[in-house]
Amino acid sequence: MESGCRVSHYWRGYELGLYSKFRIYPYLAPRNYIKRPSRGSREQQLRRTIAAGFPQVSSSHPNAPMVADCFSQQEDDREFQLEGSSPVAGGIVALGKFDALHIGHRELAIQASKAGSPFLLSFVGMAEVLGWESRAPIVAKCDRKRVLSSWAPYCGNVVPLEFEVEFSNVRHLTPRQFVERLSKELKVSGVVAGENYRFGYKASGDAAELVKLCKEYGLGAYIVSSIMDKSQCSSDGRSKSCDLRERGQVSSTRVRHALAEGDMKYVSELLGRSHRVMLTMDGNCFGNINRMSAPKSCLLNQPPKEGVYENCILLVDHVYVGPCKLMIDETDIHVELNGVEGTQAWVPFRDCQLLGIEFSDTGGD
Repeated sequence: MESGCRVSHYWRGYELGLYSKFRIYPYLAPRNYIKRPSRGSREQQLRRTIAAGFPQVSSSHPNAPMVADCFSQQEDDREFQLEGSSPVAGGIVALGKFDALHIGHRELAIQASKAGSPFLLSFVGMAEVLGWESRAPIVAKCDRKRVLSSWAPYCGNVVPLEFEVEFSNVRHLTPRQFVERLSKELKVSGVVAGENYRFGYKASGDAAELVKLCKEYGLGAYIVSSIMDKSQCSSDGRSKSCDLRERGQVSSTRVRHALAEGDMKYVSELLGRSHRVMLTMDGNCFGNINRMSAPKSCLLNQPPKEGVYENCILLVDHVYVGPCKLMIDETDIHVELNGVEGTQAWVPFRDCQLLGIEFSDTGGD
């Protein structure tokens, strides 16, 4: 691995032996935020953890700085084998896409945490299978653990874990086959879904059928009412952000439209937090003492539209640096630190250094 790159406590995933169609992405939280069954002494647990290659987290604060998710290709491709057991056995899985991790998704996680150990189950690889246009995620992969950790206070001080399913392996399943797999193969205790959730081949199953099938297979089913956008697409000029099929429902589509319009206050309302753009430093980045520029190719998630964004916050490797101003043009982004003259914030550059810019609740100029 290149010098300057630090391995995070984000686990890339597990390819599950018997359950090889599914991959789990756990996000570690501070120890007092995770409920774990007691299995022997603390020393024995620590030994098992180290033997499994799971790094420890020493902080006790949910918003404590995390080390950067900067992997070599070899580490990024590493897969840990689990034999004979389902990592979500006995858990409650919330069903959805979870691209934006917005307040509607958080509500599903809250309900799952009330019923048991919460997991977010989503499909990956849909764009490739269905021929959708590739686009940047709303939340950078390396930033998802921070967002999920911030949900812990809403979820009984438990951080929801993410469980991802390869869409190509389940796309042809009927609604019954899908629920059967949840029950018999993954051995979950129950599911949580929104009232408009569709599942099964060609989205043939709805929430009512999900409840019916779960009852047949002895699973709990919890249907959550849609979280509605408070603006309701009324007279606030946000009609472009509205999809009539969603009838005012908070959605990832709305978040994308709001970002495209540079309406950061609206983005914050939908997300339940300030949006954070992540980028990786490389040899194409340049700057001086308190200003740096980077091509948009360094971005890891969707930025707002071109413009100037004041009162932002800069973080390097998830560690707070200070207030900054962000300028986005057609090809590059420019970050100007406020009140840090005389510091060497950008010198020297390090490949794989992870930068985050968190926006205030104001739009661009």
